[in-house]
Amino acid sequence: MAAKVSSSNNKVFQADDVHISFEDQQKINRFAKHNARMDDLKMELDMKKNDLKSVEEALDEIELFDEDEEIPFLFGEVFLTHKLTKTQELLAEVKEQTLKEIAAIEVKANEIKAEMNELKSHLYQRFGSNISLESED
Repeated sequence: MAAKVSSSNNKVFQADDVHISFEDQQKINRFAKHNARMDDLKMELDMKKNDLKSVEEALDEIELFDEDEEIPFLFGEVFLTHKLTKTQELLAEVKEQTLKEIAAIEVKANEIKAEMNELKSHLYQRFGSNISLESED
């Protein structure tokens, strides 16, 4: 059954009447939730990559310092001063932790992406061109 919809400028649009079951609606909602989560993960990943870049730049910069020079290191909201080797160790730990966090975010993103692909294939198979699941970026 097709439905006709008229707009204010008297154009008539034809739309197929598609029945959406409760299970289909749940899959659409789950896809939308995953899509929003993927956007959040992309932003979080970008922030972590920027943090990693900053740490790597800091490691490169402090190589030019003298061995016995005190170097301030931001810990929480406080700067602590350490010798060069201790600061390099702390920065290496921060770098390692940031790399682990990036890897964890990528794993989560891949899991969500795999489920989204499953949902997408099912929904496109069920609804065809009557549903749009492509992102706008």
